[in-house]
Amino acid sequence: MAAYKVRVAPEAINDLDGVFRYVWSRSGSSGVALNYLARIERFLNDLQHIPKRGSLRNDVRPGLRVIGFERSVSIGFIVEKDEVVILRVLAGGRKGLLED
Repeated sequence: MAAYKVRVAPEAINDLDGVFRYVWSRSGSSGVALNYLARIERFLNDLQHIPKRGSLRNDVRPGLRVIGFERSVSIGFIVEKDEVVILRVLAGGRKGLLED
């Protein structure tokens, strides 16, 4: 089975930047923030092998899946023909994950 391509939408890139800034401000260490972001990126890249994980939320948006990362981040994504599109990456219950 071929691997899916993982694509990160611009909104999710902005979210990742916000997560980085939040972790850096809370920890006082850019190294801690970079390591946390690296773990998130590895987790996202793992979706290329098993993309249909998480909870399916068709009630919000057709094909939307939501999965948690380390109990502190929610990731919203869709699985297309040969691609996983990361829509949002939100920390600590931030609103917006389920909005278009």
